[in-house]
Amino acid sequence: MLLHKNNTITPEEYLNLERLSEFKNEYFNGEMFAMAGASREHNQISSNIIRVLANQLLDTQCTVFASDMKIKIDAIGKYTYPDVVVVCGGGQYEDDFNDTLLNPIVIMEILSKSTEGYDRGDKFYHYQLIDSFIEYILISQNFYRVEKFVRQIDGTWIYSKYNNPQDVVKVESLKAISPIKCEITLEEIYQKVNIRSLYEL
Repeated sequence: MLLHKNNTITPEEYLNLERLSEFKNEYFNGEMFAMAGASREHNQISSNIIRVLANQLLDTQCTVFASDMKIKIDAIGKYTYPDVVVVCGGGQYEDDFNDTLLNPIVIMEILSKSTEGYDRGDKFYHYQLIDSFIEYILISQNFYRVEKFVRQIDGTWIYSKYNNPQDVVKVESLKAISPIKCEITLEEIYQKVNIRSLYEL
């Protein structure tokens, strides 16, 4: 969630400030945007996903990162923090700090009322400017609801949705890289999370 803007600064100044900051900030067009803290449900979902996928990918060339790993969208000079990101075949980083990833393959965002419009809109559009980015997965933190977008060779995106605890979300973009299947059920995603009916809006 973006809270406020500061004075215009350079990317180098942003990185220097960010590495000393106690809180996470995104950066775009010369401005820093403070990010709000996540809810218990958000943190539990993130932990569940990272635990399951990291175990599956343990002996592969792929790595799962949590929200402390920044992503740089080089085409527009934007720095942002996805909730979960997967990279394969060796990460490319902006500098020797290895805290700013350039080549994510899979990005996952956990939605809230305050961030959903941004995650579906501008943020997704900006992510699409990353050449390596293939798969975008959106997860509700209130209902059994996961949505997946997979980029095709012609640049179009195929959409899938999942609403039942037994549904299996397959991370398709890793098939060509990892011989081990990478998938997670909604039941695993929402373990220890209080979920309401999708119709209790």
